[in-house]
Formats: sequence, structure tokens, C-alpha cells
Amino acid sequence: MAALSKSIPHSCYELGHTWNPSCTFSTLQVTAGALEVSFKIYAPLYLIAAILRRRKKDYYKKRLLPEILQSTSFLTANGGLYIAFFCILRKLLGRVYSWSAGFGAALPASYIAILIERKSRWTGTLFRTNKNLVSIINSCQTVKGDYVSGCCRFIVGKEEIPTHPCLAEHAHGPGSERDAQPPDERPEHTPASRGSCIRAFTRKLLDSICKHGPRHRCCKHHQDNCISYCVKGFIRMFSVGYLIQCCLKVPSAFRQAFTKPSRLLWLLYNKENFQLGAFLGSFVSIYKGTSCLLRWMRNLDDELHALIAGFLAGISMFFYKSTSISMYLFSKLVETMYFKGIEAGRFPYFPHADTVIYAVSTAICFQAAVMEVQNLRPSYWKFLLRLTKGRFALMNRKVLDVFGTEASKHFGDFTPKLDPRYVLCPIDMDVQLG
Repeated sequence: MAALSKSIPHSCYELGHTWNPSCTFSTLQVTAGALEVSFKIYAPLYLIAAILRRRKKDYYKKRLLPEILQSTSFLTANGGLYIAFFCILRKLLGRVYSWSAGFGAALPASYIAILIERKSRWTGTLFRTNKNLVSIINSCQTVKGDYVSGCCRFIVGKEEIPTHPCLAEHAHGPGSERDAQPPDERPEHTPASRGSCIRAFTRKLLDSICKHGPRHRCCKHHQDNCISYCVKGFIRMFSVGYLIQCCLKVPSAFRQAFTKPSRLLWLLYNKENFQLGAFLGSFVSIYKGTSCLLRWMRNLDDELHALIAGFLAGISMFFYKSTSISMYLFSKLVETMYFKGIEAGRFPYFPHADTVIYAVSTAICFQAAVMEVQNLRPSYWKFLLRLTKGRFALMNRKVLDVFGTEASKHFGDFTPKLDPRYVLCPIDMDVQLG
């Protein structure tokens, strides 16, 4: 770690916005590029989320575009304000310190940016470089912004939301929904064609299989037995995962469709599509299957079942190994335990803690992106390059090597072409730490 008190005398042009000597124009260029990229990211994701959540027409007319623009502004501000505060700190401090180029500039920029975003979406902002996770989070989000219950309802179903322990004898009385359902007394209509007859027979057969079978009295899936309940859960979430991956690959596939028509087939049969689908499908089926099995074994419905079922469902990560998803789920576990502790009076409550945590976490990532790219996740580095239209790689990291972090290690012999009129320290000048 570079010494925090050490500094170099270079200007923000020599070190940061090397493509343009003007701080104002550089900030505007980064902001414009980030605005374009952010809109391309959020527009399809919000649209996919709206479709998955079966939004009504009123949402598409009145709320879809404002929500897209708000999230777009959040991500744009993250990029544009960073370069602005980079220049401001250089002018205020008179020199560039090891912490000011990355952490110092990104901290206020990230703090202001997160205030632009809707509060209900703050939870997922740390992990938005993973497109698949973004899509799932968007589709799971509830109107009230409760991500935990929203994710549970969308992925595993509202039937599996843990409730108070329930004994089998009191789960469903003699007049339960399943037992009280009257037989269908409507007269059967004979299909006019053989195809209609086959479809009607298949529908009736599937309905019979789903409704007639083993189902514990504590299970809340009244329309299905335990076996069909798990199978349906797998099919549903496998389809969601597969479609999410397909939709995310549509723009790149269509750009090459005319030159390489085979790309359209690649879009449908891509391995990643099935991996995400297998992960979500197996997660849900294992979770539901374990929950049903525990109800049969213990003859009651207990919150403990969710803990065991969730632990076993984690095996599904073998189909789709993602550090981002693992980190997100772990952070939600810590967050849930913390808020449970607050409710129990065991932990203190810190106002605006989520805002500060996001700002500090993002600032640390920016510090790594400036001073030691080799220690940054490749996916996050690619995201920063995309957000800034490649300008993040144009920083003069050779002058940062004096801090001992090997800042230019992955940039070879790259040296930006600077206008001598705005250069304070020539490149061949031997710079000593201040």
C-alpha cells in the first residue's frame, strides 16, 4: 500500500484526462459517454424486468422511462463526477496523492451518485457489473423495495416464505381449500377436431397428475402435489434464466446477423444460457423439494426448514459459478442478521449506513482501478472501460509507479501524447515523492 502522505507534482491533465487538457471538456466527454452506455445497460434490463413482473400498460406509459432515466443518471454521475472531483482535488491539494487519484475522487462522486438512484434499488448497486444478476434483481424487486422478500417470492415462490411454525393438525382443517374444492360439474365439450381432443386430454391428464398425488397438509401449494410442485418450479426458473441470457445477447447477435447468420443459432444454443437456467431451476427445485421432504419428516412447517433447504440449494452454484452472486447473497445474509439484531435491541442503528457503505466500497474499487489494476476483478475493469469509452485506460500510470503499486504493470509501454504547453513535469524528468 502506497504511503498516504506521499505525493507527486503532476497536473490532472498529465495524470488523469490525458486526452484533453481542459478539465471541463474532459468531464463533459466522460459524462456523455457514460450517459450513452448507462442507457444501453438499463433500458433493456428495465424492460425485461417489467415483462417478467407482468406490468400493466400504465407502467409502460408513465413509470418505465422515468425509472430508466433515474438509474441512468445514477451510473452517469458515478463516471462524470469522478473525473470532476479528480480535478477539484488536484487543484485544492496542489499535488496528487496516492489516495486522491482513486479513493479521494471516487468517494464524494459515489456518495452523490447513489443519492440520485431510487432508495429501493440501493441494495443491488454494488453488483451491477454482473448483467445476469442485475436482471434477476430487477425482476425480483418489489414495489416497497424489500429485496429479500421480493427475491424469495419471485424465485422460490410465495408459498415458501417462512412463517411461524405450524403443526400438521392445524395447517388445514377439514374444510381446507384442497378438500373443499367441488368437482368440476361443467359439462364436457367434445372437441371438433382430433388435435383439440388431444390437447384437451393432455391438459386434463396434467391437471390430474398435478392435483392428485402426495402433498403434506402443511404444504401451501394447494394446486399441486409435492412432485409436480418441484418440477414446475424447475421449469419456470430454468425458462427465466434461459430467456434472460438470450435477451442480453440479442443486441450483439443481431449486429452480426447479416455477416454471420450462424450467430442467431449461437444465441439459442449458447452454453451460458443453459448454465444460468440450470442454476436457477435446480436452486428452486432443491429448495422446494427439501422443504416438502422436511414437512413430511417432521410433520410441521418450521422456519428452520428454510435454513436447511437454502443450504442444500446452494449446491446449484456448481452450474453457474459466479463470485458476484455469492458475494451478493452473503451480503444479504449479513444485512438480514444485522437488522434482526437491531429489532432485538442487540445492535445499534446507524443512519445512512447503506449510502456510506456503497460510497466507500466503490471508492476502494476505483482506487484499485487507478493504482493496481492487476488486483481488480477483470469484469469490473471491463465495465469501467465500457462506461468511460476506454478513457480509464488512458491515464498516465507510469508516473504512478513511483508509489510502488506497479500501476502500469498491465499497460506495457503506453505513454500518453501530451501537449507540452500544459505539462508541468516532462516525462523524462526524475520525479521524487513529496
